[in-house]
Amino acid sequence: MNDELRERVEREVEKHALLNAVKHESDADVGAIMGPLMGDNPEFREHGDEIPGIAGGVVGRVNDLDYEEKRARLEELAPEELAEIEAEEEEDEHDLPDLPNAEEYDEVRMRCAPNPNGPWHVGHARMPAVIGTYRDRYDGWFCVRFDDTDPETKRPDLAAYDDILEDLDYLGFEPDATYKASDRLETYYDHARELIDLGGAYTCSCSGEDFSELKNSGEPCPHRDKDTETVRSEFEAMIDGEYDSGEMVLRVKTDIEHKNPALRDWVAFRMIDTPHPREEASEYRCWPMLDFQSGVDDHLIGITHIIRGIDLQDSAKRQQFVYDYFDWDYPEVIHWGHVQLDDYDVKMSTSTISELIEQGKLDGWDDPRAPTLKSLRRRGIRGEAIVDAMTQLGTSTTDVDLAMSSIYANNRDLIDDETDRRFLVRDGVQLPLGGSPPDEANPPLHPNHEDRGVREIPVSDAVLLEEGDLPGREERIWLKGLGCFQYTRDTLQYTGDDIDVVREGDVDVVHWVPASESVPVRMRTMDGDVSGRAEPGVAALESDEMVQFERVGFARIDRHDEDETVVYYAHP
Repeated sequence: MNDELRERVEREVEKHALLNAVKHESDADVGAIMGPLMGDNPEFREHGDEIPGIAGGVVGRVNDLDYEEKRARLEELAPEELAEIEAEEEEDEHDLPDLPNAEEYDEVRMRCAPNPNGPWHVGHARMPAVIGTYRDRYDGWFCVRFDDTDPETKRPDLAAYDDILEDLDYLGFEPDATYKASDRLETYYDHARELIDLGGAYTCSCSGEDFSELKNSGEPCPHRDKDTETVRSEFEAMIDGEYDSGEMVLRVKTDIEHKNPALRDWVAFRMIDTPHPREEASEYRCWPMLDFQSGVDDHLIGITHIIRGIDLQDSAKRQQFVYDYFDWDYPEVIHWGHVQLDDYDVKMSTSTISELIEQGKLDGWDDPRAPTLKSLRRRGIRGEAIVDAMTQLGTSTTDVDLAMSSIYANNRDLIDDETDRRFLVRDGVQLPLGGSPPDEANPPLHPNHEDRGVREIPVSDAVLLEEGDLPGREERIWLKGLGCFQYTRDTLQYTGDDIDVVREGDVDVVHWVPASESVPVRMRTMDGDVSGRAEPGVAALESDEMVQFERVGFARIDRHDEDETVVYYAHP
């Protein structure tokens, strides 16, 4: 292969490697590019034995670039192909479908109804993201209603009320109204009384086991035909707390022979001895079940559209009996599948996360290992990035997989242009310098914004490199922003600043920090804490500022302690 052909091969390999890396937002792979490379250049086939060797070096250099550098280089080499990728990215964005029959309502009104048992995990973000987006689309209305009427098995956490509203604000939404169901007990009692008068409910003192046997056989319990006066009297006794837990319930009278046993005479109210944690609700002992409470509230608040999980289809069917008694119109309902999240070792469960915190296995709700919104916020991931990823999941009834990489890609699009670059070396290995290199290195603060200026990194008598970047004997490397060095006799000897050695492909480009004037850094990640040292300018960055550590990833400056700077890793 002559020099002219080799140069062309290298150029085509670089283009295809960049296309592969940018399209998949990952490192390029030699095997993945060989087919397209040969397809576009059939004349290369006769040199098929030589090309993989050439491609390996070129692909390695491409993979040394960060994502934005790859994209910028691709724009230089193949702007039309980059434009095609960007067009495909736009087409891949899944818009939410129109709400059913939205045009029939004067105003689209929706609700987000969390159980306040803890701050939100990542999956919880789907509901407000979708509802908030629909509100904006239809110029509608949505509320947050805390469904907190189970002080025993789903006991509310007092701090969670504010935590959830903070999480909602982080996502970029402000509700038009906020309710606590535990403030509305008298309203539920009034509607239960009305339902009793309509012959739609009865008090029942059957044990759970006895009623289950009757229900499953399609037989009524002996209390079903009580007269209205007796039912009213016993329900008032429930409200007054005259029964113990499990002693008396109020049931909605449905179809005792319904083909679905779950819909047969379901419980609307039960007795709970455990006081509610909210002082305002602590005296109540007669509590509505969620299907009754939420059904009544949805009508009174004027909800037009409900989104709920596919596993809650029976709720709509139960509530329909109540709506029929009251002659109410039931809202439009959308059922969707569950969200499954990748990338975390910790289960996406509020109770599981809470237990791990209590056991000391997680530091708190904002621990980077926890799949929570507080954690993502502390890592520097913007709420908008999460909302975009959630809306792209759509509202299908099938379960969906949420890749954290989609949130990371969204966040990178939001912050990359405004985030300055720095060097961070993890678990660095010290190497002495020789050959009189410059006294100061001046890499740019941002590769695409020369107007921001450069960093001022002092060059001492030694540098720190990551172990994977250490050169072999007599091998040359390029220290970013400084120049070319050759590893000779355990020393990095400065050989000059001719960038052509990098363009020719014989030199790896690596990041570094000065050994004596670097800043100790503890980087908190999903996989645990990582120790490193950063260039001196990191010490001057403000808390909450984002930084991109070149060849490492984006991170948020959390705080500067006396002996180290603590940062939270966001994503590549």
